[in-house]
Amino acid sequence: MVLLGAGLDTRAHRLPWPDCCTVFEVDRPEVLAFKRSVLVGVGGLRGVDAPGSLGGGPRAERLAVPADLRDEWTASLVAAAFAPERPTAWLAEGLVLYLPLASELDLVSVIHAHSPPGSMLAYEIKQDVDPARQRDFPVYAAVRERLGIDLLSLFSPGPRPDSAGELASRGWSTAVHTPFDFTRHDGRGPLPAPDDALAANRWIFAALGTELPGDQGLCPAPARPVSGSA
Repeated sequence: MVLLGAGLDTRAHRLPWPDCCTVFEVDRPEVLAFKRSVLVGVGGLRGVDAPGSLGGGPRAERLAVPADLRDEWTASLVAAAFAPERPTAWLAEGLVLYLPLASELDLVSVIHAHSPPGSMLAYEIKQDVDPARQRDFPVYAAVRERLGIDLLSLFSPGPRPDSAGELASRGWSTAVHTPFDFTRHDGRGPLPAPDDALAANRWIFAALGTELPGDQGLCPAPARPVSGSA
């Protein structure tokens, strides 16, 4: 498992991983250094004596890979014992939407070059971002007022490239969904709201040489009432 732009993600600690799985966390050196200080503070770098809690340490082998995804980063990943001949699950959550447009296709190309059949990829993009029209959307306004960060200024202007189409041309099976698709499927999660920043989000799932798991294809689920809680 490779987490691209891992940040403070704690999946290595929380999820029940198979014994043979290694979780590679790729991010900038200063981000991983801060994360390490946080994990040390909660005892999250100890062994797996209490699986499922941060204080018990990771539930899979966890390897931090300091690298800047805007530069060449795969050499650092391979040097950390990543085996490109083994099927890999790649996750770029909350990352691609902040990359320059050309970098999105570059990332897809690099992932494809390091993915044998059986590999999977999930990532998130934003479509049709219009800062002038969306500036006062509740989420953007709240972050700007509380944290002084203009999120809209971090997104690259212009139409996103068709990275899902690029993956399909390379032999990947792909599916593109909105967050609200999963709300309807699972019976819980965010509901559309006026001026909703999530309306521009697309979740892209891809698999090479195999079919996507059922949930990514949104197979029918038992009917349940939809709630507004995530």
